[in-house]
Amino acid sequence: MNPPFSNPQSVLAIVAHPDDAEFQCGATLAKWAAGGTIVHHLVCTDGSKGTWDPDADQVALIATRKAEQQAAARRLDSKGSVIFLDQVDGELQSDLAMRSEVSRVIRQLRPQIVIGHDPWTRYRLHPDHRHAGLLAVEGIVAARDPFFFPEHGLEPHRPDGLLLFEAEEPDHAEDTKGWESTKTAALLEHRSQFETTHQIQDPNDPAEIKAFESRVRAELKRLAEPFGLDSAEVFKAIIDL
Repeated sequence: MNPPFSNPQSVLAIVAHPDDAEFQCGATLAKWAAGGTIVHHLVCTDGSKGTWDPDADQVALIATRKAEQQAAARRLDSKGSVIFLDQVDGELQSDLAMRSEVSRVIRQLRPQIVIGHDPWTRYRLHPDHRHAGLLAVEGIVAARDPFFFPEHGLEPHRPDGLLLFEAEEPDHAEDTKGWESTKTAALLEHRSQFETTHQIQDPNDPAEIKAFESRVRAELKRLAEPFGLDSAEVFKAIIDL
């Protein structure tokens, strides 16, 4: 375990879509929040394509997914900001304009730790995850150095560490034993995603909800086993920023 990741003062999770943070690091964020960490969310896209219904009202879906993300953050007991960059779902780009926006948020919030998608994971299908990961990495570089985006009018900020989830070669595990139910509760706030990512067909069926929590627990157990733990979320840790 690397020291910068023990009870950080503040953390910023930079993710592609509403629910990505809860799926990939929700238990870690809940554990840290309980220990006093200020937890911030930065969601890059509007989530407007997060449905299998071709007749869905996308404007309504965007509003729903924002509300769900806010509710999920409350479930994690996050005390920080939930910021939306409102890029079109599926069309996120890791260009200079977006790098500026991400670095601006890093400079404003000044997180000790940043968490994001590993952009170098092979065979990744969703482009937003790849671009959001690049924005986290490149946004840190821009935020730390004074000659990047001086028009921000903000002091540079260099986080102490970066944790990348979905990594092929994770080298850092956060013990999440006891936080599985909190992670599940936060994920269950994303009701618009029940059919797609949650595999819940009937939200009023207790058996389906229980099966979902069992899947969450099983995944945390699977990730934990190589690290000798019972339950964990795992990351590639980078501290040379």
